[in-house]
Formats: sequence, C-alpha cells, structure tokens
Amino acid sequence: MENQSENVVLCGANSYEEKFYMNPDFMRIPQSIREELQILCVLFTEEVGGILTLEFLKDGTLILKTIADDYDYYYDEIEAGLQVGKLRKEKEELFRSLEDYYKAFVLHGGAAEE
Repeated sequence: MENQSENVVLCGANSYEEKFYMNPDFMRIPQSIREELQILCVLFTEEVGGILTLEFLKDGTLILKTIADDYDYYYDEIEAGLQVGKLRKEKEELFRSLEDYYKAFVLHGGAAEE
C-alpha cells in the first residue's frame, strides 16, 4: 500500500464533517471539471459514507481512496469498493485526462507544487 504522505491529494469529501476539499495547487483545472469532481465526491460520500479522496501517486496514476472512522457502523466497505469501481468505469475519460494533466503540468511542468 502506498504511503499517504507520498501521494498528492487532488480533492476529497468527508461525510462526517460534510465538507469538500479541493487542493489549491490545482486551481488551473477548468472550473467545470472542478465542479464535476466536487459533485462526484460529495454524492459518493452521501451514498456510501466515510471519506473519499482522489490522489495522485508519484507516477501520476490517479487513485480513489475511501476510508471510514472505526465507529462508523453504517459504512459498508464492500459497497464502497463497488462504488469506486463504478466511478472508475463511468468517469474513465475524466480520470485519464486528470492523469495526463498531472503528468504534463506537475511532473514535467511545475503547475502544481508537490
């Protein structure tokens, strides 16, 4: 498993605090895409619970990470996994574009700080 500190968080939603986070280093991403990311993150956490983050690995691969507090008995890890798979399939083009953006502008161009 990847060390979380090595990943760069793009965005995430937290069902416990009812908050969405967008990494300010990625404000160059078009507003419409940032809004789409917010909608998908918030809807995911409303449906499944827990916390969802979209993170870039060192090589630019985008991962969807979901976790829950130990006391959250409503969180269903299996359902979360199924929903992550569904999102990956439905948003494949978006996620591929985000990976390309990260590789071009962050790994090779410096648009966002690591």
